[in-house]
Amino acid sequence: MSSCGAWFHRLASGTRCGAQASRYSRRHHGERALHAGLRPQASSAAGTAKPSSTETKPRPRILSGVQPTGTLHLGNYLGAIRGWTALQHEYDAFFCVVDLHAVTLPHDPAALQASTRSVAAMYLAAGIDPAVSTVFVQSHVSAHAELTWLLSCATPLGWLRKMIQFKEKSKKTGEEVGTGLLTYPVLMAADILLYQPDLVPVGEDQRQHLELTRDLAERMNSLYGGKRGKKLGLRGSRLFRVPEAGIVDRGGRCMSLLDGTVKMSKSAESDASRINLLDPPDLIRKKVQRAKTDAQDGLRWGDPDRPEAANLLTIYQTITGRPQEEVAEEVAAMRWGTFKPLLAEALVEHLAPIQQRYADIMADPQTLDDILEKGAEAAGAVAHQTLDDVKKAMGFMLPHKSR
Repeated sequence: MSSCGAWFHRLASGTRCGAQASRYSRRHHGERALHAGLRPQASSAAGTAKPSSTETKPRPRILSGVQPTGTLHLGNYLGAIRGWTALQHEYDAFFCVVDLHAVTLPHDPAALQASTRSVAAMYLAAGIDPAVSTVFVQSHVSAHAELTWLLSCATPLGWLRKMIQFKEKSKKTGEEVGTGLLTYPVLMAADILLYQPDLVPVGEDQRQHLELTRDLAERMNSLYGGKRGKKLGLRGSRLFRVPEAGIVDRGGRCMSLLDGTVKMSKSAESDASRINLLDPPDLIRKKVQRAKTDAQDGLRWGDPDRPEAANLLTIYQTITGRPQEEVAEEVAAMRWGTFKPLLAEALVEHLAPIQQRYADIMADPQTLDDILEKGAEAAGAVAHQTLDDVKKAMGFMLPHKSR
């Protein structure tokens, strides 16, 4: 959820936050993370951003986020965050640290707080510009929890029991599984629908959750949107915009360094299976050197029996930003003993400036707090408007000041 323009409210350039934020911003050139053929839906009346004086129409909206569990790794960066840095200049963008999702499984409270700050800082270090994007912490906007409850009341239990991730994670936790794990997809739906986005960039493993979000949007539109259609039909209803999934290109998907058939993961038992974004150079070199490979001659893509080879080549091609054909020609005659140091140095060189910016940001906690506070204010203005619209449609009596 793998997996977020400041919409109505920009960080004011005259404030300390706006002035300091420019230190952390840079135009980050990365490949577009969505399939080129994906088109945003026509905007609805609900939550439509006001165009600036230089725009003839509002830009489509986009939202995404990462859980603050564990340390962010290369897969999080190449599969999500790096793509966001390009998309933020094309879309009105919301990027949140989804800390409410992190408590659906047992967690260390102190570690969660530290990790939340770390993930927010890494967003900025990787190139998310708070002058053009809204960066915030999910739990700082109470509308996320409120809308989750309202959506839960309209969600058939059978829909949630079909979720693959719930089945997999509940097997691991056994009888200790909490209700939050079952309703995780409803919280994700609330995260998305509050901001009425046109597109949601997600990994392939989140496609089912995004489909549930679409189903819930249509169900709520049918039940409370005013104009009823078929069983769950939208038929012109305006309560929620039904978002499109922007599936992250497979080229940006990193697999484990120890098993090329599974994703690089924060939860994997062995730290050697991933490149963490804050790993020092010597550790990066050590992990790459020990990455699983094979004894076959020649380095090339396309062989289903060589997933580890495809993974390392894809990481190299993606991190250097070069065409696959060019990389294929370069490495065709290489052996792993020659290629691995090449890959390691490319990673070290690419991550070094990100790590330096991260250190600078973490050394200035007040500015980070200011950015997140402004982001929560901007996000809250949009989210609470959507929430009020939903409450009115469902028949709640709102406080006088909200009418």
